[in-house]
Amino acid sequence: MNHENIHIQQEIELLILPFYIWYLTEYFLYRLQGMSKIKAYHNISFEKEAYQNDFNLHYLSERKCFSFFKYLKKSK
Repeated sequence: MNHENIHIQQEIELLILPFYIWYLTEYFLYRLQGMSKIKAYHNISFEKEAYQNDFNLHYLSERKCFSFFKYLKKSK
């Protein structure tokens, strides 16, 4: 549930539609780089932020706006 709440905050910050455009753009760029579907999904900055903070129930209260930026292009 915390994972999805993090996504909701990300969507609000990007005014919803740009969130989905950015999300899909990252996914397709990673796929074009030769990543598998699963690896591309896990490398999306929004997913990395959400997965890495899944179990930190205080994360959203401590989170700064646009925190997903620090997860960009840190491929696994």
